[in-house]
Amino acid sequence: MKPELEKVHAVFLTETEEQLTSLEQDLLALEASPGPETLRAVFRTVHTLKGGAAVMGLSEAVELAHTLEDLLTRLEGGALVLHSGLGTLLLQSVDAMRELVGLRPVAEPDLRLPARDVHALLDSTVKAARPMAPPSSAGGMERASREPCAESSESSPARERTLRVGLDRLDRMLDLTGEIAIARGRLTSMLVQAHRYTPQQLLEAHREADRLYLDLQELVMKVRMVPIGRTFQPFTRTVRDLCMATGKLVRLEVSGEDVEVDTTVAELIRDPLTHLVRNAMDHGMETPEVRRERGKDPTGTLALRAFHEAGTIVIQVSEDGAGLDRARIAARARERGLLLSEEMPPDADLFAFIFEPGFSTAERITELSGRGVGMDVVKRNVEALRGTITVDTSPGQGATFSLRLPLTLSIIEGFSVGVGEETYVIPLENVLECVELPPDERRPGRTGFINLRGEPLPYLRLREHFQLGGELPPRENIVVIGHERGQAGIAVDTLLGQGQTVIKPLGKLCQGLPGLAGSTLLGDGRVALILDVPALLQQALKAAQPAVAA
Repeated sequence: MKPELEKVHAVFLTETEEQLTSLEQDLLALEASPGPETLRAVFRTVHTLKGGAAVMGLSEAVELAHTLEDLLTRLEGGALVLHSGLGTLLLQSVDAMRELVGLRPVAEPDLRLPARDVHALLDSTVKAARPMAPPSSAGGMERASREPCAESSESSPARERTLRVGLDRLDRMLDLTGEIAIARGRLTSMLVQAHRYTPQQLLEAHREADRLYLDLQELVMKVRMVPIGRTFQPFTRTVRDLCMATGKLVRLEVSGEDVEVDTTVAELIRDPLTHLVRNAMDHGMETPEVRRERGKDPTGTLALRAFHEAGTIVIQVSEDGAGLDRARIAARARERGLLLSEEMPPDADLFAFIFEPGFSTAERITELSGRGVGMDVVKRNVEALRGTITVDTSPGQGATFSLRLPLTLSIIEGFSVGVGEETYVIPLENVLECVELPPDERRPGRTGFINLRGEPLPYLRLREHFQLGGELPPRENIVVIGHERGQAGIAVDTLLGQGQTVIKPLGKLCQGLPGLAGSTLLGDGRVALILDVPALLQQALKAAQPAVAA
């Protein structure tokens, strides 16, 4: 592709992705409740897609859209009747269009057809032009023409990363930048003639400029916030496809679509949610027959919820199926050597096993799950977002997976500490308190215990953990950190205080190092490392277990 067309193509892919997502939602709405308004909305979107594909010279996509228009025309005229089989074909045409324009299909592999087969089915349906009853079997022509379709390992094509921003916010940002320019000019002028002003006047001028800067920063952060509902939308299609593939009856309930989260969080949480939804459908939900035997509604409920709590966003995936089998999880953990004791561990420790790589309680491997791949990815991705995941379950009543995530990934409130000549930053949300290390604990060593109000608290000495060397200072402090896994301490030399921290990614040399989550620039130009609290806490608690056992 010519360089001058690359930007045009990127914009085309971005707009087409939005249009196909909208088309998919409208088709699902049309299938649930047929109506002329929804049908006309579908027709308009298809017509727009055809025009965009024509501009880019994608002839196969144009022909597919034209055939789809013919089918919609016959639906509107009553020559065709919308049933589940035809609804599936219409949704398959969305994935076929994604394939033809260069986007990745989102349908479940078991219900995915090559684009040419979808086009042939659409064409034959249009030519039939008569009311059709739903297919008598789940197989038929669709399965006969299906070819193996593996997930593409290639990276998706480049698309414009865009956000829709209201003009009122842009106007306010423009006003603030103007005010900041005036404040900076005033401060510069005062500094040039500093002898004419008192230190208090110079400080007030700086504070005024700083206030405007913070207002702009807050507004920029708000611009990056998007409704989590955009992330939830594709799962309506996912649940429908999985119901078709498994024969289960499941209704999807969504709440909190208007809750806003940083756009990067919204993008990166999509894969973990996909794994959780697929596992809920395969492991959690029973078949209609089994649910009837257990006195339940044959149609199960899968819920996606989002809400704010204590400065974070909580996303829950909940289902009313069989619930997690504690005995089976414990048995499989013993088989793999993860659990040595015959006693049943606490729920928090027991459910942590399902996030281990390769761990699965499935009796057989299916296309949905059973290989033990997925839940470890969920945990890894959630913790990469500085988030946590917890499990709550009741036998026969279902299970709820709760993901607690930060609202933003770019700026956090941090607590700075010093070790030797180095500065480290701990996310303030994990800091519970600070205490002085007792004199009797003032001895070399990577780990140890202190008595905190009658309770043993394991601690990890950062100087030894990062092998900084040097002699211990006359006085050390313990920063008590908390996480859903428990509490532990971090031994440091000095406490430097709290403040806003702009997060920067780690360089290639530091990526993957245990205990580090990012970096930031200090006011004097030095680099400070941001600590990975869950990883440090895990290491401190792990080191403490042998000592407790002894």
